[in-house]
Amino acid sequence: MKGYGWVACSVLLVSAAQLMMRWAMPQLPDVSSLTSLPAIGLLPALLLVAGLGAYGLSMLCWIRALGHFPLNRVYPLLSLSYVLVWLAAVSLPVFHEAFSWHSLAGVVMIVIGLLCIVVKP
Repeated sequence: MKGYGWVACSVLLVSAAQLMMRWAMPQLPDVSSLTSLPAIGLLPALLLVAGLGAYGLSMLCWIRALGHFPLNRVYPLLSLSYVLVWLAAVSLPVFHEAFSWHSLAGVVMIVIGLLCIVVKP
């Protein structure tokens, strides 16, 4: 896989990790009220573990990506995960996240900032 493929994998995996953990956490009981492992619930626990695993894989992809590009050129691409997570959070009904024009404006500013950094004049 070439350098941008590693970057894309890293961004997609870290975005998926955030979404999996966001979906799992509200369904998990508070640690202080946890009496046994079966009380956790299988699906939320699996999603939490999968999210942590996706973070680990994302880190490995990121390490590979750093071997292909200077840090000042590739690091801003991580901000794409903010955009992807926001889009998924406001689009997918399982998250119950509200759309707001202010947050859309913030996402647009992130994209504009990213373009200012990575696009050569």
